[in-house]
Amino acid sequence: MREYNPYTPGAGFRPTVLAGREKLTEQVDYALENLQRGYPQRSVVYYGLRGVGKTVLLNYIEDAADNRNMLHEYIEATEDKLFRTRLITALMRFVRQLSVKENMKAMLQPVEMLIRAFRVSYDPKENSFSAGLDGELIPLTGIFSDDLTEIIVQLGRAANKAEKQICLLFDEMQYLDEEDIAGLIGAIHRCNQLRLPVMMYCAGLPKIKKMFGDAKTYSERLFSFDEISSLDEESAANVITGPAEGFQVKYSDDAIQEIIRITGGYPYFLQEMCSTVWAMTDSKIITLEEVKSATSDFFDRLDRGFFAVRYERCSNTEKAFMAAMVKCGELPCTISNVATILSKPVKAISPVRGKLINKGLIYATGHAEIDFTVPQFDEFIKRVNPDLVLQ
Repeated sequence: MREYNPYTPGAGFRPTVLAGREKLTEQVDYALENLQRGYPQRSVVYYGLRGVGKTVLLNYIEDAADNRNMLHEYIEATEDKLFRTRLITALMRFVRQLSVKENMKAMLQPVEMLIRAFRVSYDPKENSFSAGLDGELIPLTGIFSDDLTEIIVQLGRAANKAEKQICLLFDEMQYLDEEDIAGLIGAIHRCNQLRLPVMMYCAGLPKIKKMFGDAKTYSERLFSFDEISSLDEESAANVITGPAEGFQVKYSDDAIQEIIRITGGYPYFLQEMCSTVWAMTDSKIITLEEVKSATSDFFDRLDRGFFAVRYERCSNTEKAFMAAMVKCGELPCTISNVATILSKPVKAISPVRGKLINKGLIYATGHAEIDFTVPQFDEFIKRVNPDLVLQ
């Protein structure tokens, strides 16, 4: 085994070579440069399957904002519905960062009071509204979108006065409620109207594009929607060969082609496959035979980690639904085909479909069909349930 491994499989790990995303990172640098010079740009939504590098992009943006000395916060939405708590905490940190300047304290005191009242008003445990705090009247409406807009606008005004910029980064947005998304959209809309130095970068599964449209019909004019997918052949090859160059290691052409074929060019799979191959050989030229020898271990790693952690969260009914999807023979498939295979009416299995969508395992493709959010998940199901038994 080699002493070092330059490949980085993992959730959101920045790869040694960030290939195939050059246009996107250039757009980020351009937007942040303009924001810093007083020309706010459209906020961005990245959407795509799991393992394509959406979080990696957000991490790049966070570093870029940090290097420009911008105020920035990364917030990951989760199924625990604590997004608002995390958001309020992030907004309060902005207040503290801006308050470092003595001449900003008076301007920020009312904003801090707003946020403190907002925290009380939208306590997820109480789910109730309170317009006062410590006996003082606070100008909150009790309408989440309106109150969030007021706070972010006031923060934007303070940042503008302090000659600072705010960059908010939101990940896994498919777990948010429509009201949460509507609140964020309304806030950035008002900031844009006032030319305040605030931008949002959002990421999530494919369903978030529709979620934004459902929350606010004008969201398509406020955000740039960029689909993140698998890498083209040239970029995938760079991901494979680039990290090895520092070790004077090369791949044969047929080894490269085989890795791309097996992984489908998905960034996470490329990292996992190359990491597996790298750990199994000391060769200076990695051959097709060595790639084939590592393939079984590669799938075993995926099956025990990347796939299993999602699959084991599902009930037997949900696993049967997914097996029926695979039995359709071609993906995406219609829910009516799934119902036929399960010998049940569509109405009976619709709740199962909804649960799998909420868990982030499947999504509606926009053509009255459904597909898996995880690349090659159908092949994994065939490995764990080779007969596609509908348990």
